[in-house]
Amino acid sequence: MSVNYIILQGHSGLRWLILLAVLIVIVKSLIGLFARKSYTKIDNILAVSFVGLMHLQLLLGLVLYFISPYVKEAFRDFGLAMGVSELRLWALEHPILMILAVVLAQIGRSKSRRSTDDLRRFRIQVIFFTISLALILIGIPWNRV
Repeated sequence: MSVNYIILQGHSGLRWLILLAVLIVIVKSLIGLFARKSYTKIDNILAVSFVGLMHLQLLLGLVLYFISPYVKEAFRDFGLAMGVSELRLWALEHPILMILAVVLAQIGRSKSRRSTDDLRRFRIQVIFFTISLALILIGIPWNRV
């Protein structure tokens, strides 16, 4: 079993945990927002957990990016690779979408953490985490699930 295979399996499996975490945080934030609840310690733990999982996923993804045979092939002739959908996906589309998803999740977390108004915290999380989720769903190579 190669290092590439082991990291790829971890990266692929972690995606499901991330999707579950973001759905929980979004639903809990929507409930908090519409029911006008207080932002509790559990809300904080859930948001931190989601963003932490996103950072771990990014780290695994970056390792994969630099050892992936697809990416190595794409960089041999990047112009030609942009015409091959599979190479373009792994060398450009997937990494860009996922990095944007991580950045937006982190911005949402940072902005919500700095806010002192509970409803604003929930609103910020709903907005940023939902956009992050959309980017994740667009960027996941579903034909490879």
